[in-house]
Amino acid sequence: MTLMADRSTSGISLRELDPRDRYKLLCGVIVPRPIALVTTLDENGAVNAAPFSFFNVFSESPALIVLGLQHKPDHSPKDTTRNIHRDGEFVVHMVDEALSVAMNDCAVDFPSGDSEVAATGLATLPSVDVKVPRLAAAPFALECRRHVVLTFSPDRELLVGEVLRVHARAGLVDEANMYVDLDAYRPIGRMFGNLYTTQRDTFALARESHAQWLARQDAKELKDA
Repeated sequence: MTLMADRSTSGISLRELDPRDRYKLLCGVIVPRPIALVTTLDENGAVNAAPFSFFNVFSESPALIVLGLQHKPDHSPKDTTRNIHRDGEFVVHMVDEALSVAMNDCAVDFPSGDSEVAATGLATLPSVDVKVPRLAAAPFALECRRHVVLTFSPDRELLVGEVLRVHARAGLVDEANMYVDLDAYRPIGRMFGNLYTTQRDTFALARESHAQWLARQDAKELKDA
């Protein structure tokens, strides 16, 4: 899609775009996005795993996350959506550099009923508060229960899930202050298309009080005078 010059002032009307172009634009603009590798159980007890980059934390009190659930082109629900509709339980796994290839393998269009976990050889561990197993290789696993699902179109639903329990790989969390060791964690983020990003290059910006901000502005004015 070529953007016309006059759109620099008028903007791009998303209602006028083809849904595929809308998807490409939004995914290219809102980056990087965290990735959820979600496990669920199908009706036969097989463990399904699927990655989601329409995902984020929503609230800490209560502890809520959000997932964008997608349907197939014929509007039938994908495996994760159908399993959560039926059981209301799922586990969200955060994806680090070491898990990235297996995460991508779980995006392969395996036939419905085939377990991505079995196909990729990912080991599982039992969860505590839900019956869905968690992935042993994940740096963090969030046991979740469906809180509410909002349907916006035949193709899209918004799932709000309550996080019941967080499992962390040894050495990632200082439980005295609940700080996460980012250097040991090494999460990845989704960009657009086939592009991903690491999170190794970080910088800090301290959040100031209004009084601190005013003092900094005054100091800057004195220096510039």
